[in-house]
Amino acid sequence: IFFQQIISSLHQNFLIAAFGLQWALLMQGWFHALDPADGQIKIGIENIINADFCVAGCLIAYGALLGKVSPVQLMVLTLFGITLFAVEEYIILHVLHVRDAGGSMVIHTFGAYYGLTISWILYRPKLDQSKRLNGSGYHSDVFAMIGTLFLWMFWPSFNSAISDHGDGQHRAAINTYLALASSVLTTFAISSLSAKRGKLDMVHIQNATLAGGVAMGTAAEFMITPYGSLIVGFCCGIISTFGYLVITPFMEKYMKIQDTCGVHNLHAMPGVLGAVVGAITAATASESVYGHEGLVNTFDFKGKYAERTPATQGGFQAAGLCVALAFGIVGGAIVGFILRLPVWGDPSDDNCFDDEVYWEVPEDEESIPPILEYNSHMVGKYADRM
Repeated sequence: IFFQQIISSLHQNFLIAAFGLQWALLMQGWFHALDPADGQIKIGIENIINADFCVAGCLIAYGALLGKVSPVQLMVLTLFGITLFAVEEYIILHVLHVRDAGGSMVIHTFGAYYGLTISWILYRPKLDQSKRLNGSGYHSDVFAMIGTLFLWMFWPSFNSAISDHGDGQHRAAINTYLALASSVLTTFAISSLSAKRGKLDMVHIQNATLAGGVAMGTAAEFMITPYGSLIVGFCCGIISTFGYLVITPFMEKYMKIQDTCGVHNLHAMPGVLGAVVGAITAATASESVYGHEGLVNTFDFKGKYAERTPATQGGFQAAGLCVALAFGIVGGAIVGFILRLPVWGDPSDDNCFDDEVYWEVPEDEESIPPILEYNSHMVGKYADRM
């Protein structure tokens, strides 16, 4: 959350969630919950949970565009994003029969690359005109950290919410918990080691500490073992923090991708890593580890999938990652070109990251000088470390 756009950050997320939930219930309902007998969509608790997951992909995409798009553009982004998500989810989970309970592929990989591709299409070469507003303050950092703590506490329930009840759901919660704990320790260590005076960066702590939960989404209900979960969290803490230090500035300078909130570091890279871990774990599964019944229940080798082997399942898991990437990148490119049309009321380069463009701001707040540039969202912050 940035100092000069706290109102926009909060309320536009609120807007996306409210609009997206309703559209998601319809889109996913047409694919999963349509009763052919009466033509009605039957809604239950699991439908609402899946709709929440669907909207999460669009909220992730918004993170790459925060401060640079108008509310109308966000509505268009959400409309197409929910539609793409519903189709992508159906292909991955039902056509390919991929296991992805926590959404490393379906939610995080798709949402991140959807937003990053749109950001690339909407590149603003003169964004430095509003650079003075693109910074966070002490109070906004504390406020954002509260959100991180809530996410950290409840991420195990996020990954295990739609897992099979019983052993799979228990494993999902435990594996996610361990991966999160490991990523926290790693993030603190890397953040301190990367600074000249050993000081911690709030942006690393707010974001990279959650990367373990993102990566554990696919393999959460698998027999990855506790030490495997710790290793995944350790790797995520490294790559996510490294992403904020090096990759985000590199992407903006050389690839023309302006990733406002660093979704590439928290969602894209950990999401891809989680998909790869899930594919490997599925391919190496065996009855000696799971037992026959456990193997069948974990991977749902029933009905027309009864003859599928773990090795084959691993291949389909990898194919699911390719589908998520394709929908995110191709879909993002199409929507990006739609959002480039000069009819959406997007802010000018010198008015980005400012609440005053779309909100009534109290006069005493309008006169507050811009915050000093100190966080890692600022361009060139890590130039001396590269």
